[in-house]
Amino acid sequence: MARALAAAGVDAVYSYAGRTETPVAQPLPTRTGGFGGAEGLASYLTQAKITHVIDATHPFAAQISTNAVTACRATGAGLLALERAPWVATGADRWQNVPDLDAALSALNGPPRRLFLAIGRQHLAPFAAQPQHHYLLRLVDPPDTPPLPDCTVIVARGPFDLAGDTALLRDHGIDTVIAKNAGGSGAVAKILAARALGLPVIMIDRPAIPQRASVATVEKAMDWLHQTARLGV
Repeated sequence: MARALAAAGVDAVYSYAGRTETPVAQPLPTRTGGFGGAEGLASYLTQAKITHVIDATHPFAAQISTNAVTACRATGAGLLALERAPWVATGADRWQNVPDLDAALSALNGPPRRLFLAIGRQHLAPFAAQPQHHYLLRLVDPPDTPPLPDCTVIVARGPFDLAGDTALLRDHGIDTVIAKNAGGSGAVAKILAARALGLPVIMIDRPAIPQRASVATVEKAMDWLHQTARLGV
């Protein structure tokens, strides 16, 4: 999205949440950090004279997406979500769909397993409540201390491929994968690898977000931007 905006010469700002120590460089001016809730975001939109917002955050970043809906309604800025389609199970998959992290934790009751916990670093701590398991974690930044009592940490940045993730699961003796249904191609390798190895996946459903206009491709987002700009929306 950033490359398309830059190529079109659009006056735009790329906003990072600031959770990654070394974020990927972007071809646009960037800002890092939170806004202070919906009110803070609305204030920023007004001060920066933002007329259009493209919400391309992670599908599980429900709070900022909800704040964007509220702030854009308050300021009159146009809002569009650039949202990847969720993954869909095939007949070859062994998914256990759960509605949220609490349900994923409950699904781990029972004897020890070797788990690939692929949910990002923000929500790891609650899994200490299931200490009987060994957790394989893949993080973008190295943690200061082990995030869980019994874990192996691999520091790596995606996208990942099927061959690499198949070897990862096999080499670490993983018997279950826990993942958020992020969708897209950058993180799907672990899901394909679990399918190839016949492993079960505890798949966490996406959180609910207030209704907003949404598209699935950069091209359609650019079409929306040009059309609404012409109409003065």
